[in-house]
Amino acid sequence: MERYDTIIVGAGLAGLTTAFELSERGLSVLVVEKEKVIGGRTASWEEKGMLVESGLHRHIGYYKALPSILKKVGVNINDIVQWEEKIDILIHGRQPIILGLSPVYHPTAMIKGLLGNNHAIEFQDKFSLMPFFVTGFWRYIKNPEALDQYSVREYAERYNVTENALNYMLIPLSTGIFFLPPERYSAKVFFGLFFPAMPYFYKMRVGAYLGGMTELLANPIARAIEKNGGIIKTSTCVNHLILDHERVCGVVLEDGKKFESTSVVLATNLGGAKSIIGQHFSNNPAFEHMLKLPTMPAITIQMEFSEPVLPYDRTTFGPLTALASFAEQSRSTFTHVPGRLSIILTPPEKFLDMADEAICQIIIKEQKN
Repeated sequence: MERYDTIIVGAGLAGLTTAFELSERGLSVLVVEKEKVIGGRTASWEEKGMLVESGLHRHIGYYKALPSILKKVGVNINDIVQWEEKIDILIHGRQPIILGLSPVYHPTAMIKGLLGNNHAIEFQDKFSLMPFFVTGFWRYIKNPEALDQYSVREYAERYNVTENALNYMLIPLSTGIFFLPPERYSAKVFFGLFFPAMPYFYKMRVGAYLGGMTELLANPIARAIEKNGGIIKTSTCVNHLILDHERVCGVVLEDGKKFESTSVVLATNLGGAKSIIGQHFSNNPAFEHMLKLPTMPAITIQMEFSEPVLPYDRTTFGPLTALASFAEQSRSTFTHVPGRLSIILTPPEKFLDMADEAICQIIIKEQKN
């Protein structure tokens, strides 16, 4: 039976980063991944002759951990990202809202976005967001559990956010990042995501990756792991854990092969973690809440065309439609095709059991609107 210092289940960015850090310290690591490619939620691969990815992703300028890891493996983030200084919010029957995103790199565009766009969001709409954000961040510091008593929509209504600001600012932000409308999750979750980035907001900008994420992000980290003596196995599914009383000391694969280790790290999505942990620790109170957590689906559509669908590659939101966020990618991520559109749909549950043809008809209808 092979033995390692650490076995890591899952070869997404979390698993690969863990493996890299441990291998840098001289520990022997084994990474097992059930899919045929590494990258997890940031994976890309070829399917039926088409290059696809796990969904529309963007790099945020104030990220710290990912650029730091990539720098250690020889990748400069500016070499793999095309920066977008603006985003679009499309509204039926009106000119689009164009917002600047970079307070340092392109302050003029940001100021114009805040002072302009009055055809859709007037000054009172923008001003109504101030108490929502100020009190939200303040409460998150003082008593975050209190925010858990409100959905994002309820909290917005509590502080008199106007309907226009809700529809054309908060809803695009909500569905574009969380894939859910603001009544579906708590204000604590909303403010909790943004609060850690507050000290670095001046670095805010959004970037499109210049290629598949497995190639740009995952593979360089994987090569560094293997250079350090680590092993990565794809198409390798863990069936259950090996226990010595309640101490985890290895894994058993679906084919029956066993690997022992001093420690095991589950770097899977929630569904995978629940499946593995639930077999052994369903009655352990330490995992009670975790095993009750619901998983959240996400629906992404990728389409190729004979020409670009949009005039530029830029993150775009479609509030009050099924198109939560989307982008043309033929000038950035997928330059080998003349037109490429990647879309995140909302609410995702609506589309889970829907035929591809029916989904396409909805997308066409929403695009026309």
